[in-house]
Amino acid sequence: MLSPSQIESYRSQGYLVLEGLVDRECLSRCDERFLEYANESREPVDGMKLMKDVMVAKGVVKPQSSVHAINKLLSFENDEVLMSYVHNSAMLDAARSLIGKDLYSIVTNVFNKPPEVDGRHPLHQDLRYFRIRPPEGIVAVWTAISSTSRANGCLAVIPESHRLGLLEHEIPDWEYVNFKFYGISKTLSSQPVHIEMNPGDTIFFHPLLVHGSGRNRTSDFRRTISAHYASAACESPPPDWRDNEFVVQIS
Repeated sequence: MLSPSQIESYRSQGYLVLEGLVDRECLSRCDERFLEYANESREPVDGMKLMKDVMVAKGVVKPQSSVHAINKLLSFENDEVLMSYVHNSAMLDAARSLIGKDLYSIVTNVFNKPPEVDGRHPLHQDLRYFRIRPPEGIVAVWTAISSTSRANGCLAVIPESHRLGLLEHEIPDWEYVNFKFYGISKTLSSQPVHIEMNPGDTIFFHPLLVHGSGRNRTSDFRRTISAHYASAACESPPPDWRDNEFVVQIS
């Protein structure tokens, strides 16, 4: 469980980094399973989607491999290997310290940032994509599978920006923007903090925290795995909840 000072830091800054939270064995299993899907050696499970990078989809970049074409894997709730990440006991304990005992998982992703493509994710707030409320009942978890650095497009956050409320979002005026990669419309005066992480390091952040990531300027892949937890006290989604978003109760 998190200490009072850690909880206070999260409440104040809008995020908290826990080093080495997820063990290498879990990360290795998840990475291997992602590669099976990306290499097309395993059929996607029900509800899962693999998204190609926009530059590959438009033929601007010729991928070196099938993995090089993939920007992210969405909705892995029906894959027991990848879901072992969501059920990680240390991560669940930390999440419960922040939003309460009874949890659901919402929106799961493996982010694969290939070299040689733009691949930026503009500064945004995750609550833009969610219908459930209140935001204080939701927390994101984002774990490095491979090391993340400014060179390969690590996560960048603006501390205390979760206090600004939900901002207007729009598609950025870039030449190549991946599908649904919206960004905040206004320019904030505060500068982003770049969160460089080693494998297993995990950042917890508020759904209103402004964050994004830059280009991968290296020759290697930058890969991370992510989920969101929501308190059972959050308002239930309506019947027309979007098909690509799953809600799974955590026992």
